[in-house]
Amino acid sequence: MILITGGRGAVATHLTTLLHHDGLPVRLGSARPEGLTPPAGVPTIRLDLTDPATFPTALTGITTVFLYASPDRVTDFIDHARRAGVTHIVLLSSSSVLGPDPDNDPLAKSHLDVERALLASSITTTILRPGSFASNAGAWAWLIKAGRPVSLPFPAAHNDPIHEKDVAEAAHAVLSDPRHHGGRFTLTGPESLTFTQQIDQLAAVTGRPVTINHVTREEWKQEMADYISATYADALLNWWESHDGKPATLTRTVEELTGHPARPFTTWATEHIADFTTDFTTL
Repeated sequence: MILITGGRGAVATHLTTLLHHDGLPVRLGSARPEGLTPPAGVPTIRLDLTDPATFPTALTGITTVFLYASPDRVTDFIDHARRAGVTHIVLLSSSSVLGPDPDNDPLAKSHLDVERALLASSITTTILRPGSFASNAGAWAWLIKAGRPVSLPFPAAHNDPIHEKDVAEAAHAVLSDPRHHGGRFTLTGPESLTFTQQIDQLAAVTGRPVTINHVTREEWKQEMADYISATYADALLNWWESHDGKPATLTRTVEELTGHPARPFTTWATEHIADFTTDFTTL
C-alpha cells in the first residue's frame, strides 16, 4: 500500500486520483483528515508529520510513501517507516537545495535537512525537486479581485512556474516505474517568466487590468509582516533578487517522466480563473 502525506495539498490530491485510477491501494494522510474528499474507496488517516504518535498507525501495512518535506520529526518518521517495512520513499523537495549556499537559506535548508536524513537511511529514496509552483500566483488573487495593485520588490525576477498536476504526474511516474527509484529529478515549468510577465498573462486570461506597485524590500516586508516571518521574507527576497533579470534554468524532466510537455502558466491561470474574478459580493 502507498501512503500519501500532505493529503490536503494539490499535488497529493492529484496523485491520489492517479494512483487510485491505476487500481493501486492508497491511504491518504493528513493532520486534519476530516476535511479530505478522496476518491471513493480511498481511506484517510490522521498523520501529523510533527507528531510521532500518529506515525505507527498511519504506516501500518505501508511499503511506499509519498512524503512532503517536513524537517521537524523526519528522523522519527524514518525510524517508524523502516520498522513498518517501508522500502521506498518519494520525497517532494525543492530545487532551492541546488542553490549556491542552501545551508544558509532557511527555505532551502528545511528541504535539505529532509533529503539528508532520508539519504542517510536504508530506505530507497527518490527525490523530486520542483522549482516555483504556478499556484504561488494565487497569493495575488484577492488583490486582483479587489482591483488593487500587486506589490513587487523585484518585478523582473524570473521563475519557472510549474503546474501542480505536472508535479503529481511526475510523482506518479517515479512511484510506478522501478527504473526511476532512487533518482534525483529537477522539475520546472516550460518557460522562464518574470513576475511582470506572469501578471500580464493573468490580466489577459482574466480580462481584468492588473497593475504593479514596485516597492522596496522593506516596504514589501512590512506589507507581509502578518503572513510571513522576517527570516523567511528575507530568504524569499534574496532569492528573487538573485534572479532579477536572470532567466531560470529549465529542464525537460516533466516531459521525460510523463511523456508530455509541462503545462504553461496560462493553463494554470485559465483553470483557476474564478480565483481571480469572483466578486466578493457573490462569496
